[in-house]
Amino acid sequence: MKNLKYIVLLIAISFINCERDDICAYTTSTTPRLIIEFYDTDNPDDLKDVPRLTVYGEGIFTDEDGITTEPTESSDSIVEVYDESDTIDDAPSYVFNVNTDIIALPLKLTDDLGNNFITTRFILEKDTNLRIDGSGESNIDILEIRYSTDFVYVSRACGYKSTFINLGVSRDSTLDDDTWIRNIIIEESIESTVENENTTHVRIYH
Repeated sequence: MKNLKYIVLLIAISFINCERDDICAYTTSTTPRLIIEFYDTDNPDDLKDVPRLTVYGEGIFTDEDGITTEPTESSDSIVEVYDESDTIDDAPSYVFNVNTDIIALPLKLTDDLGNNFITTRFILEKDTNLRIDGSGESNIDILEIRYSTDFVYVSRACGYKSTFINLGVSRDSTLDDDTWIRNIIIEESIESTVENENTTHVRIYH
């Protein structure tokens, strides 16, 4: 019993001596995702859902032979479940066959070739349900995101976070002529820099 008291005392002392900088708070700003909202081409101030949207990083889905393929509902790489939330904090990094007007994309921090500018490509598939049920064809556009990284020290517990500078976003125009993305605009207020998730970074019109 006496030993138990000593153990409890030691634990209490360790908590008392624990400095604020030893714990990375959940609310601490870390490496941000790219926040994209979808707007109506005919009414540019109005948000507009993309019907049955699927979003994923190019090349992350492969079949048993290692050949790039399209995701299905059972794909293991769908890492976040869409929860119908309208808040940026809960915007999904990957979505599958949902109606949504907002997505949040994680960006690569390094380039395999050591380039100063990094390029991350995402598949944006509209009308995924047509592919899934075999009733028609979905419409795929590829989003190409270019940027440089800037690492910023946060604290001893949290380490470093990355911000993204010199942001450029475009649609791959070499894919086909049947595109559903009509225009892409980077918000002027961010000055081509992604520092946090407190605001929309990119508008896509469709």
